[in-house]
Amino acid sequence: MAGKLIVIEGLDGSGKATQSGLLSAAFQRRGLNVMQVSFPDYDSDSSALVKMYLRGEFGTDPNAVNPYAASSFYAVDRFASYTKNWKAFYQNGGTVIADRYTTSNAIHQCAKLPETEWDSFLEWLFRYEYELLGIPSPACTVYLRVDPDVSQKLISARYQGDESKKDIHEADLDYLRRAYRAADHCAAVLGWRVVECTNAGSMRPVEDIFRELEAITAPETE
Repeated sequence: MAGKLIVIEGLDGSGKATQSGLLSAAFQRRGLNVMQVSFPDYDSDSSALVKMYLRGEFGTDPNAVNPYAASSFYAVDRFASYTKNWKAFYQNGGTVIADRYTTSNAIHQCAKLPETEWDSFLEWLFRYEYELLGIPSPACTVYLRVDPDVSQKLISARYQGDESKKDIHEADLDYLRRAYRAADHCAAVLGWRVVECTNAGSMRPVEDIFRELEAITAPETE
C-alpha cells in the first residue's frame, strides 16, 4: 500500500527546511514511519544540471533556459531520488515529507511565461512528472507564503550580505516577484493549503507557523 507524500513549498527564505524538520519530528513522536527528502538533491550526481543552471552556466538570466528545459533538470533529479532513496519506503506505506517538489517547477517556471500560458504549462508539467516519469503526486501541498521583499532580507542575512553567493533565482528580485504571483495562482487552482508566514513586513514566529502547518497536515496521517 502506497504511503503519503506531503510537500512543503515556498520561495527561498520561507523556512521550508525548518518547518519540514519540525513536522518530521512531530510525526515521529506520534509513532509514524516518516522520511524527509529535499530537492534539489545537491548531494547526488543527479543534480548536476540544476547546479549548472543555478550557477548561471547557461546564462545569468533565469529566462536564458526555457521553462521546459529547466523543468527537466529538476524532474530528472527527483526521479533519481525517488528511485534510489525512497520508492520502497513510500510504497510500503511510509510518510514522506518533501522540502520542495514538482510544485517548485510549477512556481519558478511559470514565472518565465505569460500568465495566459500558466495553466497549459501546469498541465504539461504534472503529466510529465507524475505520469510519464512516474514519481508520486502529493497527498497534500502546503505553501509557506512570504513576500519576496521579506524573503530577500532573509536570504541576504543567510549569506551575511555577500550577494555573490546568491544563485540566479535568488539574485533576481523581479523574477522572485513573478514567482510569487505564479505561486498564488498555483495555490488557487491546484488546491494548495496556504500558511501566511509574514505579518506587517516581518516573519511570524516559527512556532506559530508550525502550529498552523501541523493542524493542516494532521488529517493526512490519521
